[in-house]
Amino acid sequence: MQFKTKIIPLAGAIALALAGSAFAQEVIKIGHVAPMSGGQAHYGRDNANGAILAVEDLNAKGITIGGKKVKFELLAEDDAADPKQGTAAAQKLVDAKVKGVIGHLNSGTTIPASKIYNDAGIPQISPSATNPKYTQQGFKTAFRVVANDGQLGGTLGKYAVDTLKGKSIAVIDDRSAYGQGVADEFIKGAKAKSPSVQIVQQYTNDKATDFNAILTSIKGKKPDVVFFGGMDNVAGPMLRQMKQLGINAKFMGGDGICTAELAKLAGDGMSDNQVICAEAGGVTGAKEKDMEQFVARYKKRFNLDVQIYAPYVYDAVMTMAAAMQKANSAEPEKYLPELAKIKYEGVTGTIAFDSKGDIKDGSLTLHTYRGGKKEKIAVVK
Repeated sequence: MQFKTKIIPLAGAIALALAGSAFAQEVIKIGHVAPMSGGQAHYGRDNANGAILAVEDLNAKGITIGGKKVKFELLAEDDAADPKQGTAAAQKLVDAKVKGVIGHLNSGTTIPASKIYNDAGIPQISPSATNPKYTQQGFKTAFRVVANDGQLGGTLGKYAVDTLKGKSIAVIDDRSAYGQGVADEFIKGAKAKSPSVQIVQQYTNDKATDFNAILTSIKGKKPDVVFFGGMDNVAGPMLRQMKQLGINAKFMGGDGICTAELAKLAGDGMSDNQVICAEAGGVTGAKEKDMEQFVARYKKRFNLDVQIYAPYVYDAVMTMAAAMQKANSAEPEKYLPELAKIKYEGVTGTIAFDSKGDIKDGSLTLHTYRGGKKEKIAVVK
């Protein structure tokens, strides 16, 4: 009896081990990179939350790839919006053998990191980097789910001249890859619409807090519109100082300033309808309900409002997972061809990429602020 008692647990253990191997979960590591520290940390947290929500949803579905039930695991890195830290984060993810990367947030970190991912053959989807150079490098691993600066800046430039009737425009950029890129495209768009428009340029940096010198210089030009290429942590204080100096111009910017946080950062420096910004992406019709549901789910899960990019991060993760399912493999070389030709219906609309990796038919949403709240003006293509 004693001998028998010892054998039964051993046999049971072997049976359990065999059963376990038959239903073993394969872990698929997905990297995510954004600034989780510094002045842009609120963007980074927003992006990371979008990725967390997507991974939670995927794991709740119990997805099977290659005959095995898989579990997605998020490896999050902080690049602090710094190119050097961004490449270090990229190499860390490559060394960790991630199967794909969602990020980076900024063009200035996304572009140098993209070479590292490309050399390793790892697909990268940026949910927010808009500088055209990112997808002009010929990397087959680089994709983005938002419109680029050519569309975004150009549309804002035309809007400044056509709708706001701007004749004298001041353009300030923070010299980052994003800020400079969107400002250059804004100028091109404005001049294409009206070659006679007067444009004066000034420059700052992405950590500046004192703009008195450049704003005083601008004031003498009596601008109708001030366009800022940069992020909300700089735009907010700039709006405050514009008010102090009596500059009553319309204030425009790209998706970098188009956040819920801008109203808090600007405080009483922002008046109703003064700010016009464009967010890469935008939904209309039936998709508006999907976006509303996502925003509500996000709020319930994190007790925070969506800043801007979280829905695009969510869709980027889901698109990558859908490509893996189509390829029946999480190995980059096998699912990359499926990702390149994917057509995925996401929260933010239909996601399909052109030959460069840019999203096809990228839309833009124009916003203003009233009573400290961001309000949609229109969705444009």
